[in-house]
Amino acid sequence: MTWTSAFGKGSGWLLQKIVNGLALTRISPNALTFIGLLINIVAALFFGFARLRNADRMFLYAGLIIIGAGIFDMVDGRVARQTNQVSVFGAFFDSVIDRYSDVVIFFGLLVFYARGNRLFYVGLVAFVMTASLMVSYTRARAEALIGNCKVGFMERPERIVCVILGALGNHWGVMAAALWVLAFFSTTTVIHRIRYTYLETERRKLTPTS
Repeated sequence: MTWTSAFGKGSGWLLQKIVNGLALTRISPNALTFIGLLINIVAALFFGFARLRNADRMFLYAGLIIIGAGIFDMVDGRVARQTNQVSVFGAFFDSVIDRYSDVVIFFGLLVFYARGNRLFYVGLVAFVMTASLMVSYTRARAEALIGNCKVGFMERPERIVCVILGALGNHWGVMAAALWVLAFFSTTTVIHRIRYTYLETERRKLTPTS
């Protein structure tokens, strides 16, 4: 169990109250997923429009907004199950929107560093964005072949927590540290999944699929 999943279990009572309220409205879980994306876009705008003189305040706002978006990310699946609206398309839609949410947040950071002419961090954010997408892609592609590939540490919840901590602690340089952590552990997770999939496919001698 990861520490983010442990936190999720610990806050389950409050989440369930939120889910109960949303279930009464009969709102579509897909709508909740999309609302989460819209909130992340707002956070990205705070990152992108920040300047050096107000970056700490703007990053603080962005971090708090991402926390709000995370609530929607945590409850959409629960609402789907509680209101009997679980569907294959819903799971697909949630996965696609999650990728957009990841990209838009990092794109906001990329714009911030580009406007400040901090080209090294532009490259670092671009690398983190790519590595984050590859974490998700390697799992999806591996599971099409071997059925299960959840190895590696840096899943999406861990990435979001890193970004939130970086945003809230930007005054103390935490965002720069968070980007390095994301770059390292995302890359490590991708390598771990490649190795795991290689060993599993060799063991099973699977026929490749298109």
